[in-house]
Amino acid sequence: MPNNLVNTTEKDFESIKHIDENGVEFWYARELMTMLEYSKWGNFVKVIDKAKQSCKSSDINIIDHFAEVGKMVKAGVADKKIDDLKLTRYACYLIAQNGDSRKKTIALAQTYFAVQTRKQEISRQEYEQLSEDEKRLYTRQNVKDKNRYLFDTAKLAGVKNYGKFNNYGYRGLYNGETAKDIADRKGISEKEDILDYMSSTELAANLFRITQTDEVLKNKNINNEDDACRTHHNVGQAVRQTIKRIGGTMPEDLPTPNKSAKLIEKEKNRNLNVQNKKMNK
Repeated sequence: MPNNLVNTTEKDFESIKHIDENGVEFWYARELMTMLEYSKWGNFVKVIDKAKQSCKSSDINIIDHFAEVGKMVKAGVADKKIDDLKLTRYACYLIAQNGDSRKKTIALAQTYFAVQTRKQEISRQEYEQLSEDEKRLYTRQNVKDKNRYLFDTAKLAGVKNYGKFNNYGYRGLYNGETAKDIADRKGISEKEDILDYMSSTELAANLFRITQTDEVLKNKNINNEDDACRTHHNVGQAVRQTIKRIGGTMPEDLPTPNKSAKLIEKEKNRNLNVQNKKMNK
């Protein structure tokens, strides 16, 4: 993946978002097509069909996310009706996942819609209403799950040294820092997991890195460790460039939480146990 992404940003995807009369957000497929740099509707429909199949495979009702609509557009002096679709954020995410991974805008869309979709998975609660500790625990679990998938994919791609492979991703995202460098900067012992000492924002950046590396390794059919490591590094750099472009804070500049995610989870479980005992008295 190239290190320099195009000028499409998170704000651009938000700029083509619409809100219907019920306050529900949606995107028009033809507008998304332009944003993702597809010039022919026929080619983009093929991507949409793949996305629909992914939706069906997950036992999710397609029409809940892909609503067919007609739009009137100017064609010379007359008006012409053209096919279009109203897409949910989840539909946009599936389209991005099934798009041409060689397109820089697809890579950015995958990153953007992935995290936004995950934010909405929590019983439809507004993600921003969660406390920082809750955000950390939720995103940390996502990172843990997706890391398992990535390591399985990396193994199929020929990776044997997972520490080396992991460090290539960190070096791309953290401007050359390895896992040990990050731990030293955070003041964490070797026995601690650096992911447990990351804020929700820093975890989200790493979640981007993990999910996109998994996709690229699969899409490019990489079958040797050197290429896999190089891919992980490039994806890390691409995520870093995205953060810079949208005006975010670089991951190494984010504050380190005082408590580890493991400790927060332990305290949470302890409090639940106390509450359960009180209820059972």
